[in-house]
Amino acid sequence: MVRPRVIETGDGIEGAVTVSIYNEFQRHMRDRGWIETQALIKAGMTQGRALEIGPGPGYLGLEWLKATEGTSLVGVEISADMIEVARRNAKDYGLAERVEYVQGSGDHLPFPDASLDAAFTAGSLHEWENPGGTLLEMWRVLRPGGHLFLSDLRRDMLLPLQWFLWLSCRPRALRPGLRTSLGASYTPAELRDIVRGIGLESCRISPNPLGFTITGRR
Repeated sequence: MVRPRVIETGDGIEGAVTVSIYNEFQRHMRDRGWIETQALIKAGMTQGRALEIGPGPGYLGLEWLKATEGTSLVGVEISADMIEVARRNAKDYGLAERVEYVQGSGDHLPFPDASLDAAFTAGSLHEWENPGGTLLEMWRVLRPGGHLFLSDLRRDMLLPLQWFLWLSCRPRALRPGLRTSLGASYTPAELRDIVRGIGLESCRISPNPLGFTITGRR
């Protein structure tokens, strides 16, 4: 039986120590090839200006920029402390001129309608206070033909896989955060209700053993 969803904080990751630990975790994910750069490219995100919701320390977007040509990125992040780290990482990548980070919430994006070529996020949906509103905002800012991509964990993940993630989590100090993130994540059935409720039935929800992806084209 799937446990009821327990809402996680919507304030993002704050504080120098916590941000540093999360940066280390994301760097470990990158170094193991466990971030979804290729999934973005396979989803059609190969050119233009993209939006990333909840970039955290920025590794997914920065790897995407590195893998594409003539592209640029804007990241909307709720945590000011995390933006500092992302900007520092962008400089280390030599990509500071192709990316900007702004503080804000995904359900009130400061961009005109149809102004961006792609919108993506990975691992942040379970933290959103207003998932339907944020999805609609991501859709609103896409140009005709623009691509949408979201991924996250699923709360109904099989217990052996949860233990695998727990044991693989580095640094270990982040393991309690993994547990709360799993508890706040959605099931595919819950996501279908959210997507259907906001009228985005054209988007495709693809479950996998660890989580799901949502993809769509404007």
